[in-house]
Parts: sequence; structure tokens; C-alpha cells
Amino acid sequence: MTSKEKYRELCDKEKTIPIFSRSWWLDAVCGEENWDVLLVEKGGKIIASMPYTTTKNKIFKGISMPLLTQKNGIWICYPDNQKYTSKLSYEKDIINEIINKIEVLKLDFYVQNYDYTFTNWLPFYWKQYNQSTRYTYVIDDLSNIDRVYQETDGKVKTQIRKSEKVVSVKEDCSIETFYKMIFLTFKRQNMSMPYSFELIERIDMACKENRCRKILYAEDLQGRIHAAIYLVWDDTSMYYLMGGADPELRNSEATTLLLWNAIKFASTVVKKFDFEGSMIEPIERFFRAFGSTQKPYYKIWKDYSKLYKLSNIAKQLGKVIIKNR
Repeated sequence: MTSKEKYRELCDKEKTIPIFSRSWWLDAVCGEENWDVLLVEKGGKIIASMPYTTTKNKIFKGISMPLLTQKNGIWICYPDNQKYTSKLSYEKDIINEIINKIEVLKLDFYVQNYDYTFTNWLPFYWKQYNQSTRYTYVIDDLSNIDRVYQETDGKVKTQIRKSEKVVSVKEDCSIETFYKMIFLTFKRQNMSMPYSFELIERIDMACKENRCRKILYAEDLQGRIHAAIYLVWDDTSMYYLMGGADPELRNSEATTLLLWNAIKFASTVVKKFDFEGSMIEPIERFFRAFGSTQKPYYKIWKDYSKLYKLSNIAKQLGKVIIKNR
């Protein structure tokens, strides 16, 4: 069996692998032929994995993050009742083996975002990799939804009550309608769409097949859709994958109402709700207002090629020159 075939079997039985690292998700966001996986095996058992997608152009080849995929990185299977000191040693050995496998690939660059549960990046540091800290926001315990509501900011509660008077929350509009809402959001910001309808359609088909997605949308009495959000989940968490709103109807605060309904729905399915975070200040403030907990996660990267490093420096200089004109 190939590593990929072994990994597909692992994903079928191992519930702790996050949705963004599962083989069917990677098929959807990358294409079946455009991703691979590194495995660490012991005694015929897979004890660690790192799925990845390779980016290629005429000059450079490297590992990078697929679109609409918050994180992947290394998944590790830990022995039961492992002492903390043994855990660190175990992680070091596994991560070093993965690093060795990465460097055999002869890449120009490597970059991956890691799940917030991955906390030991020291083996990468010792191998001259770089790290920057990013943040997501997570509601860790959905078992008492009334308590979750109590923890939300007063402004959020006011927006929920306001929106309930204007719109109704409904489920599962067409993927074409949902895409239109995203398009309107990017258009309002004078930004081009970062992903195609075909990509979102592939993700939607894969998530429906695996029974782990829901679209919520807010509609008024005139039949106008104010906002829509897309949710996916695995065995641990529900994730706010993407969302959009009609710029002309933003005063209804429909996105706030939709997220609150998403949290309530999540409490019937999983333990946690992950907003997927943002480094943009207004968005960070919005997610934080739901009483969620800040979770740091790592972006780990390394530039192997001197030519690639120089091209990056040139790009950054170009951005500075354009900004200062």
C-alpha cells in the first residue's frame, strides 16, 4: 500500500484527525492527485502523519496551505497514560522524523498552519524553522448553552434581539445563493474573490457526502437574504468556515444572529465551536464578544532556497515602495 492509501484507511477509523487533515477534505480542496502525506510508523501502526499539498510554478516548489483550510500540520497518536517528560521526548523524535522526510523532498519553501493543540514547535526551532503565532477563538464547552449565552457580550445580545425582529433563520439555501453572498462581501471591500465557485461546490459536495456541513441564512419577510454562514464539523469541533452578507442590509445584524444559532446548533452535535479566528482587529473583537477563549496556533515555515529567499525580499521591498508612493 502507498502512504496515501494507508492514510485514507487511518482517516476512516481515527476520529481525532481534524476535518482539515482528512483525506476526503484534501481531495476536495486540492484535488485527489495534488496532495500527499508523510507517515511515521512503529510496529506496523501509524503513530504520526502530516498531509501536505505541493505548490509549483516555473521556478519554485514548496508546501503551502490549501484554500479554505485553516490548519493541518502534524497529527500524533499518543500512548495511553504517558508521563509529560516522556510525551516531550516522544514528540521530539516524531517531529524530527517528519522534518527529515520533509527535507528529502528538496523543496524551496515550507509553510503550514498547525492546530492549536500542537504546542511543541521546539524541534522545528532547533532545525532553523521559523514560527509566527496566530489566534483563533473557541468556545470550549457547549454543554450548557444558557451559560454560553451569559458569557456573551451585552452588545452581542442586543444585536441578536434586534435581528430576531427583522429576519428569520433558515437552513440550507443553494450553494449558488451562498456563493453570491460571499461575492457581495468581497465586492463591498473592493477585493477580488479569493476562491472559485467550483472550489466551494467541491467542498460542499464532499461535506454533504460526509454529513458534516450546514448553511444557515437570514431572510426577511420580503424574501431578501441578509446574510449566510457555512459550518463544518468533525468529532470534536464545529467550525465557522465562511460567511457573507448583503452590504445594503448589514444594519439588521443578521450575521450575529446566525452565529448565535450556529453555536446553539453546535451544542447538539459537538463539544466545541471554533470561530477560526482572524488577525484583523474588528473581526477579532467580534469573535471575542461571544465569550470565546483565545487560542494561539503556529504558522511554521522555512525557506530552503537562497533564490526563493531573495525573491521574497524583493516582493516585500516592492510592497513597501508601493505603500510609500
